[in-house]
Amino acid sequence: MAIIPAEIKQAWENRNGAVVFATVDAEGMPNAIYATCVNMLDDESVAVCDNFFNKTRANILSGSKGAIVFITKEGKAYQFKGAIEYVTEGPIFEEMKGWVKDTLPREAVAVLKVEAV
Repeated sequence: MAIIPAEIKQAWENRNGAVVFATVDAEGMPNAIYATCVNMLDDESVAVCDNFFNKTRANILSGSKGAIVFITKEGKAYQFKGAIEYVTEGPIFEEMKGWVKDTLPREAVAVLKVEAV
């Protein structure tokens, strides 16, 4: 797994607005969504809360890898790519409840394990 460099972690903290989270279905058709409930978990993982996934959830459950694109307030773009784990219980799921409003569905957490930045 790639370690997210300090420079990229600093850019993440300075991101502007929503991220784009992309997956592909079993036939290779891409799907991209805007996501606002996101969090960098550690030096190797970025989490996206499943509040309203549909195609995204189906793609993840069928084994899709993914990408997360974000832009800083200065207009610089960055991208994380890697495998995705769909988490519905346990410590990461419970942690997510601390950074996502309880008025949202909070179905699960898609954890992208960064393989490339």
